[in-house]
Amino acid sequence: MWRAEGLAARAGYARLAVISGVGTRRTATARVAVGLVGRPGPRQPAGGPAARMLASVSGSAVEAVTEDGAFARKASSFRGSLDPGGPHPPAAGRYHLYISHACPWANRCHAVLKMKGLEHAVGVSVTHPTWKRTRPEDPADQHCGWAFADPARPFDSGRGVYAAHNCVPDPHEGASFVRDLYDLASAGKYSGTWSVPVLWDTERKTIVNNESSEIVRILNSELNDHAARPGLDLNPPGLRDELDALESWVYDGINNGVYRCGFARSQGAYDEAEQKLFECLQRAEELLETRRYLAGDQITEVDIWLFMTLVRFDEVYVVYFKTNRKCVREYPNLSNYVRDLYQTPGIGESVNMEDIKTHYFTSHPHLNPFGIVPRGPAVDFGAPHDRDRFG
Repeated sequence: MWRAEGLAARAGYARLAVISGVGTRRTATARVAVGLVGRPGPRQPAGGPAARMLASVSGSAVEAVTEDGAFARKASSFRGSLDPGGPHPPAAGRYHLYISHACPWANRCHAVLKMKGLEHAVGVSVTHPTWKRTRPEDPADQHCGWAFADPARPFDSGRGVYAAHNCVPDPHEGASFVRDLYDLASAGKYSGTWSVPVLWDTERKTIVNNESSEIVRILNSELNDHAARPGLDLNPPGLRDELDALESWVYDGINNGVYRCGFARSQGAYDEAEQKLFECLQRAEELLETRRYLAGDQITEVDIWLFMTLVRFDEVYVVYFKTNRKCVREYPNLSNYVRDLYQTPGIGESVNMEDIKTHYFTSHPHLNPFGIVPRGPAVDFGAPHDRDRFG
């Protein structure tokens, strides 16, 4: 599926080092790069191919680091909702969700859309998993990011050629890149990260929201008149305080924690993130000893948050983000829990492991210069689990 073409000789390490952001939930207080195209990141590494790669990173969530080399995710910019009296009223067929199967933040939205039975009410477009230069005609603009592709044709990222059969092109704006949608919504003035997910208003030609946790809540409650399963509530009023408390450490320590490990630029920053990650995984393991789901006997949004990291953990993060102290399959409760959720209608259907692995191993050349995708471990998420013991 991937055809190497003398990677370093063909494009040059620095040219390959451009990477893009993903949808976020929170940001940290930190000195971050402003994300303008062509502007250097906050640190200028010297010497060696990896250093030259990092020096050319621009317009990217991955370039946002603190003074000590810790990854600091940027906040989302579009934070609208669907209100009957507002600019974006609830309606079937009006809104479109742009995702990548690879992105855990976008994947959570796609899973909830399926769980709620909103496939007929909200359209979905799926980018290619491998990032590509988004302004190839401009030599000064080295940004790479999410691209749409024809599923019937091979996709050339500029670094390799890949199958595109999982892609769904943009039927509304004919966008070539997710970046095009941000430019359309902002009249070309947007200077943040061009991330997924994007919830798009096809009538107003603009972005309603690009914050994954808020899009999930829109899908959970604001389109119930059009949902096949309106009674499913992933954010029930009686559990909201508990969900907020759970989400705080699940997001910071686990969801974002794996990225803080993988994109750390100093040993100290990595060590701190790795320690917190495994403390939080152990906390989840112990919590799931006495309850089927994180908040009790009812599946909620925080279970979707945790699942999206766990399902990628052994297949990607253990190797790619250096989170190899312990695999999820070594935790009795977490491993059974992730299989239970995968087998829940709507959740497993949203997981595309081919796209997940292709993205991570082919889109960050400073981490994997030759784009080689490992074959294993091929976790069987359809295997039996023991979570039925909770009833």
